[in-house]
Amino acid sequence: MRRVSIFGATGSIGQNTIDLIARAPDAYDVVALTGAGNIAQLADDARRLGADIAITARDDRLEDLRDALKGSGIAAAAGADAIREAATRPADWIMSAIVGAAGLAPGIEALKQGATLALANKESLVCAGKLMLETARTHGAAILPVDSEHSAVFQALIGEDMAAVERIIITASGGAFRDWPLEDLAEATLEQASNHPNWDMGQRITIDSASMFNKAMEVIETREFFGVYPKQIEVLVHPQSMIHALVGFNDGALMAHIGPPDMRHAIGYALHHPHRKPLPVERLDLAKIGSFEFRAPDEARWPALRLARDVMERGGMAGAVFNAAKEIALDGFIAGQLRFPQMAQVVEDTLEQLNADAGLIDVTMTLDNVAHVDHLARQTAKAVSKKRAG
Repeated sequence: MRRVSIFGATGSIGQNTIDLIARAPDAYDVVALTGAGNIAQLADDARRLGADIAITARDDRLEDLRDALKGSGIAAAAGADAIREAATRPADWIMSAIVGAAGLAPGIEALKQGATLALANKESLVCAGKLMLETARTHGAAILPVDSEHSAVFQALIGEDMAAVERIIITASGGAFRDWPLEDLAEATLEQASNHPNWDMGQRITIDSASMFNKAMEVIETREFFGVYPKQIEVLVHPQSMIHALVGFNDGALMAHIGPPDMRHAIGYALHHPHRKPLPVERLDLAKIGSFEFRAPDEARWPALRLARDVMERGGMAGAVFNAAKEIALDGFIAGQLRFPQMAQVVEDTLEQLNADAGLIDVTMTLDNVAHVDHLARQTAKAVSKKRAG
């Protein structure tokens, strides 16, 4: 029986992971589930899967979680330290699906115990890719990508020589505003940005899709995970979201990964790796689909892509600054304090301000230093946001 933990169990990735595990309950021993404010869902899933412990990130909800688990024998805990401790509990496979920089520390702890880390928390590689990969190598752990794009690249590279790779193309749906007139973006509302045309995801990642910050993060993640040069990474807008990525080789061949827009495919691949097992996903009828559409991304519409390349050029801690500023800018948009295009402006201003102190960007990458840079970047981004909003 395989021991598994799910960090970020109540989000869309976590729920899809639970859906797959619940279909084969005898194959898994669930160690830990973590969530945030959705206590009812967290407790229900913990009971259904027979988890050893359930943890909420919200300290103020601990008693609610204990009440919801009363009589089950399942332990309850709360707070960032409890989540980090849960990652040290012996497990064979751990899903890292906590949203934001909060997923980094438990991911590092999971790698230290030599577990297989199914990584949906792209912030980990963006903020501390070098640290994550070094920790995995040191402790004999494995990192498997769960983003649909990186899972697609990973699968296309099986049996291939990385020296033969010329380029990696990751696709983007274009999000809610891909066909909007550029001049209308300043008036885009939160409700409009939260409506993805293809995927059913949480609000924050859906808005990040519309702004292409999600794709910008994935560009940086591609650089870290696969070790290619920034110039080898391309983004292609593909509205159907069925070709998730392509790998181009030195003989001119392109290897494409095609599948339905269902995250259970990438999750299931990571869950069963190195084997393939049947998954409850749609089987595509290509004749019915008829054609696929592609277009080059317009960086005037999506400046986040340009900023991602700036981050890769700067290196060091620039990824941590980028992510922190992006999260603060997104908070500002959700709160109605920033207009949609101002999010990119906040991130760019924050990068420029903190880049002025080269010593900060270039400090040694440790967990404590990443946390320090993250804090400074958030404070800077808050000040920038206030100025922009005013």
